Amino acid sequence: MTAGAVVKNVSALVIAAVFVFPVYWMFSSSLKPQHQILTKDPVFAFTPTFENYTTATGVDLFWTYVTNSLVVTLGAVLVALLVALLASFALARMKFRGRKGIVLVVMMAQMAPWEVMVIAMYMISRENDMLNSIPVLTLIYFVMVLPFTIWTLRGFIAAVPVELEEAAQIDGCTRGQAFRKVIFPLLAPGLMSTSIFGFITAWNEFAMILLLNKDKESQTLTLWLTQFQTAFGSDWGATMAASTLFALPVLIVFLFLQRKAVGGMTAGAVKG
Repeated sequence: MTAGAVVKNVSALVIAAVFVFPVYWMFSSSLKPQHQILTKDPVFAFTPTFENYTTATGVDLFWTYVTNSLVVTLGAVLVALLVALLASFALARMKFRGRKGIVLVVMMAQMAPWEVMVIAMYMISRENDMLNSIPVLTLIYFVMVLPFTIWTLRGFIAAVPVELEEAAQIDGCTRGQAFRKVIFPLLAPGLMSTSIFGFITAWNEFAMILLLNKDKESQTLTLWLTQFQTAFGSDWGATMAASTLFALPVLIVFLFLQRKAVGGMTAGAVKG
């Protein structure tokens, strides 16, 4: 191994350790008793306890918050994928007047910070009596993740050779069948990346839920997590347990979609 390779490997390990250590510390602290967390000397060897998780999940309306978070996040991501898949195919494959203008509008919507729209969204929701509504929050999250989804999938569709689609049509497939059987399996990496981005964006969103959903039964885990320390005082073990539970769905989605993307890409290559 050359000196350059050693330097690169060591640098990669150091960077990985810097990013992984806070996650490790959060998870290990969630399994420690309270007296081993609030100590001057770090404790690395300890007997795990799940008492902190019991405390976190035993909070009033915890499972309501979980349900609300999953509904608004999955609903926004799935609808955005469906709409973006059709829109990106039209922008990448079809020629029509105004196509470049639509692409420009999508790019501008992606670049614009959504925080500047918080007040406008609140006023619209208030005037139309749509505050504390899970469907309205899902619709807002859908609009937030849609531009990036369209922009990314458009690039993936444009990268697929049009000859594959034409060959399928010559073999008797309609345009829709050619898209479903040939192009769609090759879009697995794009679907994975956009799904992960949309899931993280909607799952972690804070400003909209803070203003639009004041009713506790219509709130999500994001807002509940910010109030956790107030609710439990100095119970850092329960706080770390709640943070671990909050981060777990994102990790599960990433691992699941990564595996599906590899399988879909291989299947698409065989069919092509």
